[in-house]
Parts: sequence; C-alpha cells; structure tokens
Amino acid sequence: METKLPKLVRISIIGLGNVGRGVAEVIRRKQEEIKRKYGIYLKIVGVADLPGAVVDENGLSEDAIRKFKSRETTEDMTTLDMIKDVEHEIVVETTPTNVENGEPGLTHIITALESDRHVVTSNKGPLALQYGMLMDLAAKKGKELKFEASVGGAMPIISLINDNLAGNGIISIKGILNGTCNYILTRMREEKLPYKHVLKEAQERGIAETDPSNDVAGRDTAVKLVILANSIFDRNVSYKDVEVSGITGITSEALKLADGAGYVIKLIGEVDGGSSGECLKVAPRLVPKDDPLNVGGTLNVATIKTDLAGDITVIGKGAGPIEAASAVLSDIIGIYM
Repeated sequence: METKLPKLVRISIIGLGNVGRGVAEVIRRKQEEIKRKYGIYLKIVGVADLPGAVVDENGLSEDAIRKFKSRETTEDMTTLDMIKDVEHEIVVETTPTNVENGEPGLTHIITALESDRHVVTSNKGPLALQYGMLMDLAAKKGKELKFEASVGGAMPIISLINDNLAGNGIISIKGILNGTCNYILTRMREEKLPYKHVLKEAQERGIAETDPSNDVAGRDTAVKLVILANSIFDRNVSYKDVEVSGITGITSEALKLADGAGYVIKLIGEVDGGSSGECLKVAPRLVPKDDPLNVGGTLNVATIKTDLAGDITVIGKGAGPIEAASAVLSDIIGIYM
C-alpha cells in the first residue's frame, strides 16, 4: 500500500515579539503531531523583525531564530524581500498593532496576498482599518486571510461562529475582550484596592503595558469589536463608529456598591447584527454575579446570541504568547482542512 506523503507547508513569521516567538515555539513543539494527524508538514523557512530577515529554505532551527532575535546574526534581506522572493505558502504577521495607519502590518499583508501567499495574523490594526479591502484582495488572489488570534487570543469566536455555528443567525456578541481590564477590576473588587495601586501591580506583573492607555481606555476592546462587526455581521465600520468608555473612572466605592446589590462591574464590548446595526459599544457594565460573563482575572469571555442554538458562551485566555499562538496554529491548519 502506497504511503501518502505529508503536504509541505512553508511558513514565514514577521514580528518576533511574544506572539511571533510563541508561533515558532508551538510549530516546533507540534510539528510531528500535526504531520501525523493532519498530513501537513509545517516548516519555518524565514523570520523577520525590523530591520531585517533571516532565511533557510531547508527550515530554520530554533537556534538560528534565537540568534537572529538577539542580533547575533544579521541579514541584508528586508522583510518585503522575504515575503516576495522566498518560496513559501503562508505569511504569519504578528507585528504590533497600530490603529493609526495599520503599518507596518498593512503593507506586509498586502504584499503577501499580492505575492500569492496565504496570511494568518494576530495584528488588529490592518483589519480594523482596511478589512474590506484586504478581504477583497484575498478573494481576488484566491488566498486565505485568517485572524482568529486578533480578537480573543486562544478563545475561539470567529471560527466557532463560521464553523460550528454555521447556519445560525448571529444576533449579537458581547463580552470581556481585554484581560488587562478584567484583571484590574477583579483585583479592585476582591482586595478593595484603588485603581492606581492595581494598575501598578498589573504593570509589574507584565499584565499591563508601560503605557496601558489602549487597554484601560477601552480602545483595544473597541478595535476587536470593529473586527467582529465587519467579519461576522458584514458591516463596514471603523474605530470612530464605536461608542467607547474605559475603566479609569471606576472606584472601589462603585465596586463595593455593585457587590452589595449582587453585581460586578466589567468592561463589556457589545455588537449586534440587527437591522439598525446601532449597537457598537464598549463601556463598564453591571453584570449579575451569576451571569456567565462574570469571569475573573485575565480571562476573556463572549456570549454569542443565535437564532437557533440560543446563547453560546465561550471562555478562555485572551493573551499570552502560547495562547495566541494556538489560535494562529489553528488558522494555519484550517487553511488545509
């Protein structure tokens, strides 16, 4: 009996921050299992991080990636050269989110699609700003553009709706889509601590950024809502269409009052698919203690309201390099399933 050879899938990774390194790690860790289970052999042939790239068409070793990241080796090839000139099937784009103009991720994704590469990304900026154009380009080129990791990290929302809930009408999606805010509000309530104290603690633990404004002002959640609105509800909205309030004004006293009344305060993002399509909001909300949206710590949660299956609630880690990389890996496998 003839043994079927696994399909070779060559990958480049652009952006070697936490998520990019996580993707390299999970591919290394799961390579043999994926080959056995799915019949595809994943090989990283190039990695890039500003200002350059390193390539090995036979597959980059873990040591070669580490040396490149630590600048122990240098290459003259640019990121765009690697995308265009190196033979590979998938570009994984994990550079930091920029919601001002989407760069450099936007140019990376456009170049990859125009070079006949599939794209898997965790980068919210290009999708929030140019979703329609990018999806049209992918369709024109006959390529996939997948972005599960851009919304809920390891928590599946987009694939759950598109695959497992196919045939359902999606009425609304609401939930906690930012683990930093959830951690801060959880600690403030449980420990009766003021906002500034908990924010400093979150920064020291690496849960909050040095500049936490995108998270605590609600902008990160708003950008994720834009992606959901455009990809799930076929709307054509941008960040400016979202009504946004953050958590900086939440006090320990407000949390105490809510607690006494049987509620917690959570930063909730909500988008609907109604005919008016008016609900696109991020704001602190009172959530009953027994509601599925009441999750603690850095967890994310989303309740998907459907016309056939009722309410489906999914909970998971919205951040972390391996967690986000798991969503990227799932998208990669999904291209060939």
